[in-house]
Amino acid sequence: QDRPVESGGGLVHPGGSLTLSCVASMSFSRIFAMGWYRQAPGKERELVAVTTSRGTTDYADFVKGRFTISEDAGKNTVYLRMNNLKSDDTAVYYCGQDGVYGQGTQVTVSS
Repeated sequence: QDRPVESGGGLVHPGGSLTLSCVASMSFSRIFAMGWYRQAPGKERELVAVTTSRGTTDYADFVKGRFTISEDAGKNTVYLRMNNLKSDDTAVYYCGQDGVYGQGTQVTVSS
């Protein structure tokens, strides 16, 4: 099955910003939910933010006010804008498309 493709990860200083992108493997019209998840070393994968075809969005408490999920339906792309990054945000970030995950993109927050 085709997977979504993430990009935009990298190394950033604490307090900095990054924007991740995810291109879905199919038209948004065929997808119910697109979300961002992350997995830090030694930890379980956890939900960061999700957007649905019903127009709803949801965020994990630890990113509320700092991260914003958005989408461009014309490009079948979902974004995650991350502001005020902290060292605890260091993880591999995965895009999820109705339960199908991409390969992930590494985000490292370090001085």
